[in-house]
Amino acid sequence: MEMIVLSAVLLDLIMGDPRWLPHPVVYIGKTIARAEGIIRSITNTPAGLKMAGCILVFAVVLGTYGFYWLMLWLAFKISNWLGVLLSIFVLSQAIAVKSLYQHAMQVAVPLKAGDLNGARQALAMIVGRDTHILDESEITRGVVETVSENTVDGITAPLFYAFIGGPALAMAYKAVNTLDSMIGYKDERYLYLGWAGARLDDLANYLPARITGLLYLLAAPFTPGGLKGVWNTIISYARRHPSPNSGIPEAAVAGALQVQLGGTNYYRGAPSYRAVMGEAKRPLEFKDIYRSIYIMFAVTALTLVFGLLLLNISRGILLV
Repeated sequence: MEMIVLSAVLLDLIMGDPRWLPHPVVYIGKTIARAEGIIRSITNTPAGLKMAGCILVFAVVLGTYGFYWLMLWLAFKISNWLGVLLSIFVLSQAIAVKSLYQHAMQVAVPLKAGDLNGARQALAMIVGRDTHILDESEITRGVVETVSENTVDGITAPLFYAFIGGPALAMAYKAVNTLDSMIGYKDERYLYLGWAGARLDDLANYLPARITGLLYLLAAPFTPGGLKGVWNTIISYARRHPSPNSGIPEAAVAGALQVQLGGTNYYRGAPSYRAVMGEAKRPLEFKDIYRSIYIMFAVTALTLVFGLLLLNISRGILLV
């Protein structure tokens, strides 16, 4: 498993998510979209939608796990090398280190050059908020928040599930994540249908988010905020975030950079306030995008180190 995980991360860093290669999440998303259409043609009552949402979550997550488990099992039956290579490829598709880096840099490069319009357009590709009137500080905030929150969803959580259950479980986690991103909203359309998906996503990220918080603390001495700044910000602000999990990485990065994240965003012209994370000891600047990327890489490395360490410890305990 050690070789598979390390090779998968290396493959992701090299290849990322090339556009010519259809990503598994795309197919999971299409399945969810088709299932939603069928469900809404059958029922539209709150109770019916809630029950259908539970069935949808069960079917998509279990189906994803079963598909990849069976595929890898057959691959290993044919050849051990085929099984290993396919495992590496599948796991590389479940993590998003290079993708996060690329998306952040696509905003940072024009922002550094003073091209605010180019930076706004690039930011619009990764956030749902209105970007057309944002200044440098607000553009930077959008990127730093995206990198920090997605460090759990795209890196540490998939690796966590890979360590305990292999590539198939990592892909099942991505199915949970996709369900939440597509239907896990509290608006009128998805309040009932998306209830199960949102709750399962909260549960699936609960432990990985808190482990990630500990890893941020390990990296904290090498950041401007230091250990004290990161710890105090997590303790004081993380619980204020509307998500029980996303507040931890966002507060940690805010404390590490000594900046303030969160605040008011606009969606189709309508303001939406989200609790602030951290204290504004200095204003945000475009260089904070680079700093957030460095922290993301540090947390990724720490995840691998401690994951491999615990994997070997648990293996040693079982052998005793």
